[in-house]
Amino acid sequence: MTVAGVFVLFINDHLLKQTWPGPVTGKLSDVAGLLVAPALVALLFWRRADLAATVLTGVLFTLVKTTETGAELASHVWTLVAGPSRVLADPTDLLALPALALAWWVRRRSLESYSARWRVIVTMPLAVLAVTATSAAPMPSADSVEVDGGSIVVHIGDGIDQVSDDGGVTWSDDDGSRDASRPLQSAACVPMQATRCYRVMPDRIAVEQSDDGGKTWGPSWALTADDRERLARRYPSWARQHSMALAVQPRPGGHVVVVANGLDGIVVRDMSGEWRRVGWPGSPEFSEVDLSPESNVAIFLAVCMLFGGAAAGLQRYQRAYIGFAAAAGLGLFTALNSPAPLAVGVSMETALLSLLGVLATVVGTVVCLVLAVAGRARPTPAAVGVLAAPLVYVTVYTPFYGWSVGTPGPYWVAVALAVLLTGLAVLGGAVLIRYDARRAYLDGSSTSRPT
Repeated sequence: MTVAGVFVLFINDHLLKQTWPGPVTGKLSDVAGLLVAPALVALLFWRRADLAATVLTGVLFTLVKTTETGAELASHVWTLVAGPSRVLADPTDLLALPALALAWWVRRRSLESYSARWRVIVTMPLAVLAVTATSAAPMPSADSVEVDGGSIVVHIGDGIDQVSDDGGVTWSDDDGSRDASRPLQSAACVPMQATRCYRVMPDRIAVEQSDDGGKTWGPSWALTADDRERLARRYPSWARQHSMALAVQPRPGGHVVVVANGLDGIVVRDMSGEWRRVGWPGSPEFSEVDLSPESNVAIFLAVCMLFGGAAAGLQRYQRAYIGFAAAAGLGLFTALNSPAPLAVGVSMETALLSLLGVLATVVGTVVCLVLAVAGRARPTPAAVGVLAAPLVYVTVYTPFYGWSVGTPGPYWVAVALAVLLTGLAVLGGAVLIRYDARRAYLDGSSTSRPT
């Protein structure tokens, strides 16, 4: 049941939700999760406690789906376990709770407690891979900025303004009651120092500087190419990818410049002349960088590792297994990289290709499971494949997630790290599988004796 639930989770969350987003696939994910969760929770107990694990799962699921606090805590937990995630409170998901009865019944019928425990341990990493998903919330926009007495006010579209009373060092929320109807200020000079001026560039997130009263201009600050790429991936439909407005405030011994950068938030030039991206002070990043291409590649390589481990241990039907595994892998890659068939503007050919990818994935996976059992796959290579699959996903995805939050900064470094770490993971799995194959060969030949 745990293995079946894991495969349902994987196919539903990574394929069906993209193809047919809606309440059906959402509830199917909840049902599959409740089938898998009690077995995982049972690992927390020293002795087998099926009923306690099932009840605890139901209580936690109810808290998460009915309270904002529970949903927020679950989001933090899943972010630590499986990358950036967002869990939403939805009381209608409680309709899936009867699935716990089926999970408890299946667990009660399993009398081999230790073998069941090892099956859960082996499938747990794959379960984490299966339920990895993210969701994003809209983010406010810094539309304009002005100096109001001794304060600098950044007006936020449809949100709470940000106010600084110390030259942009610290910021606090404002109720937004200040007048934000003044026209955008795209350029400003330093008071009492008219030769030093600043202006935002009309088509970039950048600021230019003039030291001759605006006669000539040169670059003062701009987003790097990687920062621009991260911002474009965070807001792919945002057309205003440029700085909106700026304001200059004189300070004792110098001046500061504050720039309203739209969805990128706030940028400050401090008294020393250093530029600093403040973003949204005191607030989390509501939208994550879109890493769908990298995540799709990570999933594809993880599935290849999963199928490859079982194939290495097959004693029969290897050719048929490899053929169906290749069909499942190609179908998965096609479905992951195709738009939802029912989405607006999708052509008939694209929709048909996406549906064929889903069908090839489902049929190929089912046939491979049957062939793995019928072909008497050795347990060690299969276990290596199952355990290495989520490891491969992590080694591919983690460097790009680090790049999405700024570490490493250059994208090519993330690519190099992903290739290196994934190569080490695959090499380690290959060594284990080769060792098992050699041991199986020696065991098989030990019955013959030289005469």
